Amino acid sequence: MPAEVHLFKCLRDNYGVLLHDPAKGATASIDAPEAGPVEAALREKKWRLTDILVTHHHADHTGGIAELKARHTCRVTAPQREAQRIPAVDATVREGDFVTIGSLVGRVLETPGHTAGHISYWFKSENLAFVGDTLFSVGCGRLLEGTADVMWPSLLKLRGLPPETEVYCGHEYTAANVNFALTIEPKNPALRSRADEVVKLCEAGRPTIPSTIGSEQQTNPFLRADLPEVATAVGLADASPVQVFAAVRARKDKF
Repeated sequence: MPAEVHLFKCLRDNYGVLLHDPAKGATASIDAPEAGPVEAALREKKWRLTDILVTHHHADHTGGIAELKARHTCRVTAPQREAQRIPAVDATVREGDFVTIGSLVGRVLETPGHTAGHISYWFKSENLAFVGDTLFSVGCGRLLEGTADVMWPSLLKLRGLPPETEVYCGHEYTAANVNFALTIEPKNPALRSRADEVVKLCEAGRPTIPSTIGSEQQTNPFLRADLPEVATAVGLADASPVQVFAAVRARKDKF
């Protein structure tokens, strides 16, 4: 039986995500921005919370962990490098480790840059990736605890996943990201098509995620920093991809 994913809003612009294995009845919350919306989602779906998979230590991703664990006695899995900054951790993981949610198996990818120990979870057989704040739809996370040299390899790691992989990120930032991306590649047909799609989704009150790796490869300027057209757009035609990525990130920070 295929995995089921349920997406819902938390806080101001966070997304909560439940990953459910119907074969075993196990359910994981991907991060836990706040307890209330997670509880409501569990009641709506009539699922039992067995796990919390944490991507990074920021409070808007961990604020509901303690309350949820106290109520459900679920297992909390967190990045090894950030476990001391995350409440109620039961297990720590690093690059290449695997997590199991019932019969679902996910691989841990270390994707630092936004935070020093950020991780993502890739469920290969399900074509699902939960990327926290490393990669957004048509965007990427700010370099709060890392540098461009750290973040660029993380983005390449995610870019290299199969194109059909569905990408679930931690925030609804797509409309703003598209507006910025069009300043870098205004003639990119895939980006313009994505921009039209995002307008329609927002007008309908629908989420703009999940995206796919294939879509991000075509539209996300942060994943395209090694392409000549992006380098030229930021006046760095002869620069390295890391330098181009840094320039794009700096422009977005001021956008």
